[in-house]
Amino acid sequence: MSDPRFPYGGRGHVQPLAGAPALEVHLTSVQYPGDTRRALADVHLQVPVGARVALVGPNGAGKSTLLKAIAGLLPTPPGSILIYGKPVGACHHRVAYLAQRGEIDWRFPISVRKLVMTGRYAHLGWLTRPSAADWRIVDEKIERLGLAALAQQQIGELSGGQQQRALLARALAQESEMLLLDEPLNAVDIDTRDIIGDVLHELCQQGKTILAATHDLGRLENDFDSAVYLYDGRVIPPPPGSFVGSLPVLTHELAH
Repeated sequence: MSDPRFPYGGRGHVQPLAGAPALEVHLTSVQYPGDTRRALADVHLQVPVGARVALVGPNGAGKSTLLKAIAGLLPTPPGSILIYGKPVGACHHRVAYLAQRGEIDWRFPISVRKLVMTGRYAHLGWLTRPSAADWRIVDEKIERLGLAALAQQQIGELSGGQQQRALLARALAQESEMLLLDEPLNAVDIDTRDIIGDVLHELCQQGKTILAATHDLGRLENDFDSAVYLYDGRVIPPPPGSFVGSLPVLTHELAH
């Protein structure tokens, strides 16, 4: 019987374990292919369903690496990352990953609407033709992110803030239970920052789980309900003077 929190149970999709946390991470080491250096070391976390978690720390601390590991984009030991109680590979459709804007080739000839549609392929597969229902979902997400007038625009013609909203619309179109967002508020205009902040709150109200790497420390308490501090690839308590406001901080000790 399907868990009512997860209405989609398409062919080949593994149902989550009832009562399991949204995310469990027990990583002793993560390396990028071809690199002998450890990018993450001794990272232990448990994130409840519906949490909005900010990943904070200096540049190079491992925030992006942690998100990529959770998204299944980096090799990790079997069982070291569980999503709703299941291995990463069994739950890819339940996790939407938003990369940093600088990692996208914005010269690629594709419209905003077609870019957002690629978010549906986690459910459809790349060879299945999108249905009218899929296109309705795409148009709803485009509208929510304030891009309806730009739906047929080439992505390379968008401003930086509009590009970030298009990427978030793509992630939302996947209709996943967990969103991994890498610097979603970095170098965006005020309107985009407000729209994305509102969307984060709406997702939380819907029971979605959010992990976001961010440097926008001034909005931590507005956009998130807890924080994880990373330094040199490790999860540690934030040092004195680090601004996390009154947010609860998830540390190695709290994870057990």
